[in-house]
Amino acid sequence: MINYFEFYNIPESFHPDVASLKNKFYELSKQYHPDFYANEADEKQQEILELSTINNKAWQTLSDPAKRLEYILRQHELLVDGAKPQLPSDFLMEMMDVNERLMEVDDAEQLAAINNEVMAVDDDINTQLHKLTSDYHTLDDTAKESRLNEILDIYYRQKYLLRIKESLNTFAARF
Repeated sequence: MINYFEFYNIPESFHPDVASLKNKFYELSKQYHPDFYANEADEKQQEILELSTINNKAWQTLSDPAKRLEYILRQHELLVDGAKPQLPSDFLMEMMDVNERLMEVDDAEQLAAINNEVMAVDDDINTQLHKLTSDYHTLDDTAKESRLNEILDIYYRQKYLLRIKESLNTFAARF
């Protein structure tokens, strides 16, 4: 499988230079545009089509912070489909408490208070994630490996919190 960072000839980073990324995408879009190869042999046309597809997928993945985060974790084989995340018990207890209070909400004021609490947790998680990812590209391989495990923990917390935010939206529709 092609590594999108290598395909774009840029270092792996959670915060790549977006302008450079966009420039590389457009440069390769022109280089691998199927119309320029209409008179080539079928094999060459197929190769160009594959490269064009890879370019589009690379751009879609690397230009979106959430997809990029997940992609990097998958590249390092830290995200495995079907694997059960190990979340810290204090986080799980806090989220279970939020869920229980959410089930008992009976007015918009209570819902707003829970929503504010969840948004504060979300902000805190995003702040932690930014701290962990901002200097990632400067670390050596051993430090990167350790850092990726911390980032994985944040990733799983975000996923869990997303379900709670979806529940909040469902409950908000009642009021």
